[in-house]
Amino acid sequence: MRFEIEEDNRILVRRLERVIRDDRVSHAYILEGDHCIDKKAFAESFVKGILCPKHLGENCGECSICDKVDHGNYEDLFYVAAEGSSIKDAGILAVQDRLKTMPFGSRNVVIVEDADTMTQRAQNRLLKTLEEPPGRSVILLLSENIENLVQTIQSRCVKYRLNYFGTSGYDSMLEDAEAVVQLLEQRAPFYQIKEKCDKITKNREDTEAFLDSLQVVYRNLLLQKEGRISFLKDDEIADAIHQVEAARKQIRQGVAPSYAIRNLMLKIGG
Repeated sequence: MRFEIEEDNRILVRRLERVIRDDRVSHAYILEGDHCIDKKAFAESFVKGILCPKHLGENCGECSICDKVDHGNYEDLFYVAAEGSSIKDAGILAVQDRLKTMPFGSRNVVIVEDADTMTQRAQNRLLKTLEEPPGRSVILLLSENIENLVQTIQSRCVKYRLNYFGTSGYDSMLEDAEAVVQLLEQRAPFYQIKEKCDKITKNREDTEAFLDSLQVVYRNLLLQKEGRISFLKDDEIADAIHQVEAARKQIRQGVAPSYAIRNLMLKIGG
């Protein structure tokens, strides 16, 4: 199947291909991945694999369905994204109305971008649809942080984590994030931490990548990966992950990245 970021997700791609060929496609999926990962492109590749009439499980890139998905005008594919800082109740109501309609082809498909920004009311509404999915419809929830989705939604979806380790720039950012975490663990003077962060986060794109990398580092610590012993307790690591996500939301709501990073370091290092 022609998947974006396939090299970093080869095992997952093969698994999805088998699911399609064996006609075991679930009614709902959560695709979680960091900000730098094009989760939408990956989801669309999966959709083409499900719907392609020429080669089931292998989107051909040539048929009318694959072409329409590529150009964003396939009749049975519906998108929902955040309005402002969140997906509100009206967005999920539109999903429910769309899923009630008869598809032109084999099934309706919905891609919910920024799914982890859904309000509590929107999540409660979506839960009703997940409990009683209409027909052969498929709902794909794209998320940066699955922890922002209520457990009842998570339990009704097949969950996959997308990896991205492709560029030297990303590798370098992970190293920088690891260095900052070590400074925080060592209770280094705040000016040293600030100087390090200022060198890393020169623009919004770098800041987003830095926040992604911080979450990777803290999750690795929580899972005891990389063979590194941390002096932080599990609840302290979990709180740090939560604070990183809060900083990301602040930036997307208009807070200056430098201010958000400064406050983040004070909260984590406090």
